[in-house]
Amino acid sequence: MNQRSTGWRATGLALAWLAGIAWHLQQRELPASSMVIGMLVIGVAGVLVAIKWRRAFVGALIGVALAAVGLADWRADIRLADALPASIEGPDVIVTGVVASLPQRAPSGLRFRFAVESATLANQPIHLPQMLALGWYKGFHEDAVLTQPQSELRAGQRWRFTLRLRQPHGNLNPQGFDYELALFEQGLRATGYVRDGPNARLDDAAGYPIERLRQRVRDAIYASVSDRRAAGVLAALAIGDQSAIEREDWDLYRNTGIAHVMSISGLHVTMFAWLAGLGLAALWRRSERAMLWLPVPLAARWGGIAAAAAYALFSGWGVPSQRTVWMLATVALLQSLGVRWPWMLVLLVAAVVVTALDPWALTQAGFWLSFAAVGLLMASSPSFEHAVPVASAPGWRGWPHRLLATMRGGLRTQLIATLGLTPLTLVIFQQVSIVGVAANLIAIPLVTLVITPLALAGVVLVPLWSLGGWVVTQFGVFLAWLAAMPGAVWMVPVAPAWAQLAGLVGAALLIMPMPSRARLLALPLLLPLLMPPRDLPAEGRFELLAMDVGQGTAVLVRTRAHVLVFDAGPQYSSDSDAGQRVLLPLLRARGDTHIDRLVLSHRDLDHVGGARSVMAALEVDDLYSSLEAGHPLVALASSPTRCAAGQSWVWDGVRFEMLRPAVADYDRALKSNAMSCVLRVSGSAGPRHSVLLTGDIEREQEAALVEAATSNDAITLAADLLIAPHHGSKTSSSAAFLDAVHPKVAIFQSGYRNRFGHPAPEVLARYRERGITIRTSPACGAWWWPADDSSAQGVCQRDVARRYWHHGEAN
Repeated sequence: MNQRSTGWRATGLALAWLAGIAWHLQQRELPASSMVIGMLVIGVAGVLVAIKWRRAFVGALIGVALAAVGLADWRADIRLADALPASIEGPDVIVTGVVASLPQRAPSGLRFRFAVESATLANQPIHLPQMLALGWYKGFHEDAVLTQPQSELRAGQRWRFTLRLRQPHGNLNPQGFDYELALFEQGLRATGYVRDGPNARLDDAAGYPIERLRQRVRDAIYASVSDRRAAGVLAALAIGDQSAIEREDWDLYRNTGIAHVMSISGLHVTMFAWLAGLGLAALWRRSERAMLWLPVPLAARWGGIAAAAAYALFSGWGVPSQRTVWMLATVALLQSLGVRWPWMLVLLVAAVVVTALDPWALTQAGFWLSFAAVGLLMASSPSFEHAVPVASAPGWRGWPHRLLATMRGGLRTQLIATLGLTPLTLVIFQQVSIVGVAANLIAIPLVTLVITPLALAGVVLVPLWSLGGWVVTQFGVFLAWLAAMPGAVWMVPVAPAWAQLAGLVGAALLIMPMPSRARLLALPLLLPLLMPPRDLPAEGRFELLAMDVGQGTAVLVRTRAHVLVFDAGPQYSSDSDAGQRVLLPLLRARGDTHIDRLVLSHRDLDHVGGARSVMAALEVDDLYSSLEAGHPLVALASSPTRCAAGQSWVWDGVRFEMLRPAVADYDRALKSNAMSCVLRVSGSAGPRHSVLLTGDIEREQEAALVEAATSNDAITLAADLLIAPHHGSKTSSSAAFLDAVHPKVAIFQSGYRNRFGHPAPEVLARYRERGITIRTSPACGAWWWPADDSSAQGVCQRDVARRYWHHGEAN
């Protein structure tokens, strides 16, 4: 069998493996253990038969794919088995264990991982998952986290905590972050927080020496650098503490397209391996004995891998760093074995190794961006294997030419990576930084060759941290200037799958060494991705999306040419809210770049907590609310208007009617819930859908609405859909009100295991007695009501996006 035939077969087997992993990740539920074992046995048997009978290549492909599915299923089944029993959610448990990670700052305390050693509930031993994701939010001030080392929680300490635990559960929205997947991939099968109780530190050095060293380094950086923002960047680059970077800095880095440079990723680990290899090669050449014992290329190659692994460990051994180390080690092993495969095949083999160790890597943007970047460089160079910087050659003769060649190569690499990755970036993030080329040309060499080495060298020579902090500050000034340019960030809606595929093919054609005429084919392939078609409601119809924001309300109503947002969800902490985490990503993914009308029902933080982020990031034409005149959000609005019964308007054939509060209510001393804006929306075409948005009204306001509708034929309460008043509180959803509205579906926007007990069991019973379909955010995720007739009952995001790692059972 010739080498070319072997290469094609190896390529086919690698693709079969990756296809098996991809199939595994699409499963809503894992198969029974017996079926998993069967797939593994059949897969291995198929491969062995193919080896014995070389003509049975199709059998080998099927066998490899089944082996991949079986192995991934087996690993996932083990991880699912390490679960928190539902009976342990809620009560206080006493847990002894070790702080297994560097505690990360939160706005009101600390977050950390905790390795469980023992646990009891009511003095009885219980089983818990091996690793917990915890928060300690009381008794710690933000500044005290890093400036009082004797009193703070520290890595490697053994503690006995009183904990309140729950199964992993996150908000689930279209195009949103999958929090449950992130926890599952990291092996964190329960979350919780430290209670005010008998908590005791038992040992200061019970384990995890690398984490203890990382915390000492972080403390030293903050003690040496007066600018906390600069110190946070140095800590992130030196030890991988990404939480140390302030929120506004992350926004700046994302808008200028360098976020991947400012957090330890494959770029940093690869660059570290390359620099370490160059340094080791230079030292190795000075010893004749060393060169006789081990050739310079081998020493440099494996020395660089070892250095990269050490750096990845010191920076927290995050999943992206792990993937990069495995990828580099795979490439180094193939080179050391003298395998002369094409680089594309080497890349595929590296992907096989990475997914064998981490089957969930295929779901991560970093995996695709890293492999795509290397693939683009290979495709654009006819001799990629020779594209090694000439600076690695010994001696100083001809250094100006080598420096110029290195600079030209770096510029070409940056242009290829930026242009080629733009379509993939648009597919994953729906945005790309227009100033990213200029920013990355400065950021990549400055961060990887100056700031990161200074952050690491400061461990030995402390004054270097001050120098590094000064460089970070000046670099931030430059980035702020770039970000302030008009059109610095270009955003597009999520494109359909065919447009995404066409755009990626177009990018490959644009970068590959091909005739100019052939490259012209890239333009029509890229257009559907750059300007994707949008499926907008027809005249007289609207679509509605009740977002999953936890304990709070946020609803999007879209007509053909207008967008209304009713409430903006809660504020989660001093630096995080539903506007930033849910509404803005979702609106941008849908292509909604401005809001025609923002309605804030009342002043409670679970309804207006995300409004500031939304109003700062998007153009909001006008604001309707019941907020008092001096409220800060009113001051942000260019055209604020008080909600008042009797207001109405028509957009694209869809009628909007404000039913509460009454004008006279503003002169009464009413609590905020009683001042909730109540809005009815009704279509004029097709099924003539209608919805009633109620805020937090209670029985008194419900009775007033029923009375007004009874005495005035112009007022209609009846609606197909009801956003349940006050999240299903005992004080709302009276029988008379439900009879007057007579909804087919009711949506309860509430948080998982919220402390208010929403929705109340007796309230749910009233809805069920009337045959009303109930949808709750924890069980449904975001709920979408399409504008057409495709689903009268609406669509739950947890149903359409269900995967085996998601909380709850499949519907």
